[in-house]
Amino acid sequence: MSKKPDALGIDIGGSGIKGAPVDLDKGSFTDDRLRIATPEESTPEALCDVVAQIADHFAVKKDLPLGITIPAVVMHGVVQTAANIDKSWIGVDADQLFSDRLGREVHLVNDADAAGVAERYYGAAKGEKGTVVLTTLGTGIGTALIVDGRLVPNTELGHIEVNGHDAETRAAESVRERDDLTVEQWAERLQAYYSRLEALLWPDLFVVGGGVSKQADTFLPLLDLRTPIVPAKLKNKAGIIGAARLAAKGS
Repeated sequence: MSKKPDALGIDIGGSGIKGAPVDLDKGSFTDDRLRIATPEESTPEALCDVVAQIADHFAVKKDLPLGITIPAVVMHGVVQTAANIDKSWIGVDADQLFSDRLGREVHLVNDADAAGVAERYYGAAKGEKGTVVLTTLGTGIGTALIVDGRLVPNTELGHIEVNGHDAETRAAESVRERDDLTVEQWAERLQAYYSRLEALLWPDLFVVGGGVSKQADTFLPLLDLRTPIVPAKLKNKAGIIGAARLAAKGS
């Protein structure tokens, strides 16, 4: 942990906000991660305060690139949707908001996109050519689409229609818990979802992220797909590392 960091990454989640300085050569932290619980009222002002606390915790230069993830579609720094954060975020120029609050330039990205970039450079999709689809199975289904090593931002493929339903309302990990599905029952729903993605995109690789990826060996073997499907490697570090990478290098 002696190397100076190349960038700082902060990952805003529904339950926690976490950050760390990142070595972009290795895709690893140069200091221990700091996590603070997400405020119950997750308004822009409240989250800005926590992000500032995390950024100030690390003894890094103000000109160090800072990437921030958010569970939302982000277009040119402006938040377009709000998943697991307050709806008052919609329409906010978050790049400007965070920059003004922190006194430094920031780069805001969708959380699944950040995870996808991290896995592309340092994790399960490293060196993979062609089309890679990362899915995060959690409260909803987040997705990142990477084509020939380049991120296609803000894909919302968790919301494609499968058998007349918004996919994440049937196949998200939270739905498995809510409906008390067996692994086999949930795998049937995942089969329908990933088969639909296959038919639309013809990917070369699926990467499955989210907390449930730790139990990937219980459900991935139940899927019968043309496309190889593997668990993510970086687990809960992916958002921080991907955000730092995008802030420093743009891809």
